[in-house]
Amino acid sequence: MSAGSADRFGELARLGVATVYEASGRQGLVDEDFIRLIPGSGVAGPARIAVCGPADNRAVHEVAARTRPGDIVVLTMDTPVPVALIGDLLVTQLKAQGAAGVLVNASVRDADTLRELGLPIWTRWIRVRGATKAHRGAVDRPAIVGGTLIRPGDAVVLDGDGVVAVPAERIDDVLAASLSREAKEATARQEYLAGGLSYDLHGFRAADEGNPA
Repeated sequence: MSAGSADRFGELARLGVATVYEASGRQGLVDEDFIRLIPGSGVAGPARIAVCGPADNRAVHEVAARTRPGDIVVLTMDTPVPVALIGDLLVTQLKAQGAAGVLVNASVRDADTLRELGLPIWTRWIRVRGATKAHRGAVDRPAIVGGTLIRPGDAVVLDGDGVVAVPAERIDDVLAASLSREAKEATARQEYLAGGLSYDLHGFRAADEGNPA
């Protein structure tokens, strides 16, 4: 990942999921409940995807070999089930390869050790049930996660609010819109600290008083 790309993903991570989601036109929401293993973590990077076979994690071993610094490793199945696709040994590999974070649309195990390793991970479940290694699966192919299509190289942003994906060709436009939204919110925050109310600033009071219930 080039320095320029790293800067873009770093800014997306700083801006956060909510701002990026709103600025993108409320597109790209990965609409599932994920457990954030590392409290306070927030990351963004290009998607590196493994679509595993049913209850199988052979593809995770392949994607670990292909992971590059800054990648967000997305692990999923066509029909997700609560089977552990990764534990401490695979996460150790991903961390050594330079992954920025991991999104697991399945389970993880060794949760306490994973927290100690410190690689930001978001997972649907925590379960000890192990995966088989009988199906190669597919690496670097698009996948639908939480109703959103994620393609290799798309931006994936993760924090305490969840996950949002941005198509690769929209990253610059969404980043610019996110920075603009951040500036507008900073102005609004100062107005609220000075005693202003959103009820007035958005014109809701005038509309309501002009059209009483």
